Amino acid sequence: MIAVSDALDRIFALVAPLETETVGLCDALDRVMVADATAQRDQPPFAASAMDGYAVMQPQPGQTLRVVGESAAGKGFDGRLGSGEAVRIFTGAPIPAGTARVVLQEDVRRDGESITLGDSLDASDHIRPAGNDFTAGFRMTGPRRLTPSDIALLASMNVGRVTVTRRPVVALISTGNELVMPGEVPGPDQIVASNTFGLYAHMQQLGAAPRLLPIGRDTVASMTQALDLAQGADLIVTVGGASVGDHDIVGQMAQELGLERAFYTVAMRPGKALMAGRYGPSLMIGLPGNPVSAMVCGHVFVAPVVRAMLGLPAAAAPRLCAPLAQGIAANGPREHYMRAALGPEGLRVFDRQDSSLLSVLEQADALLVRAPDEPARGVGAMMPYIPL
Repeated sequence: MIAVSDALDRIFALVAPLETETVGLCDALDRVMVADATAQRDQPPFAASAMDGYAVMQPQPGQTLRVVGESAAGKGFDGRLGSGEAVRIFTGAPIPAGTARVVLQEDVRRDGESITLGDSLDASDHIRPAGNDFTAGFRMTGPRRLTPSDIALLASMNVGRVTVTRRPVVALISTGNELVMPGEVPGPDQIVASNTFGLYAHMQQLGAAPRLLPIGRDTVASMTQALDLAQGADLIVTVGGASVGDHDIVGQMAQELGLERAFYTVAMRPGKALMAGRYGPSLMIGLPGNPVSAMVCGHVFVAPVVRAMLGLPAAAAPRLCAPLAQGIAANGPREHYMRAALGPEGLRVFDRQDSSLLSVLEQADALLVRAPDEPARGVGAMMPYIPL
């Protein structure tokens, strides 16, 4: 067995960079932008009013001014403001030449083409300078997963298309004679396949393009067919069959078909029976069959690999820290990912940690990470966790 960190390093060494493509902003959400984007103009491109009101030169309380025009968004005032004059102005409209400030409309009384300023005026000029947000040449750097705020900023920068990494194709294969698909009627000794559906959703969240393949049965012919269907995928993820039982044929058969295995078994729980290697042009990860083991390994191994394929830094799943809301016993020799709930008092570990209990995983919003041979920890101890 090897450590989790060693396993991740060996997998990252197998990750090949993917090609890029150019997409419009409406198709860019959650895509990983890998080429920097540069602003084409200042924003705002002109000094603009921050409020509705009147543009004036040097206002004095109680002063009466003549309204000589209007400046609206998209159509500014063409002339120059003179002494004793005012221009009606609206939020976002260009500031007329000669303007010193904008007086709020609430501080003005209008009578026909004249206005009288109130007896007290606030101190702000209510003018947004040209380039107040950013100037031409401002860069949004990659790589980054684009958020709605990023896309709004790109549009404001007058960038209509961005260069992103293409979505990695992830082929998902459940294995085992005991499995049927959801909606089918299981036989007396069968169960419903769940792991690949959870992983499929996880891959979608990460920005990959998952492909759910037919169940691979415990025969060489069936598994050969499943792996043939996975051709062209950037990443092949098998679930189950990677252990050492008489019916666990994935690891042995994949090697016979050309898998260059990088490692087998990891010192972690749940998820010991895990393997990875290169299968032709594809990276292949074999996950354990227990439902929670497969999902936990999806967070610990598969998700970081997909992020690296997308052009993000090759790094372990992000970890945060929180205090324990209850004491926990000493850990064993393997790194332990314990299902936990994060509440106002901190992390509370679920009593049942069996790797078959998806109902417990569904209630968890954190994987508390225990180091090998870690001693008991008391209430209030700060512990690392992976958010779910």
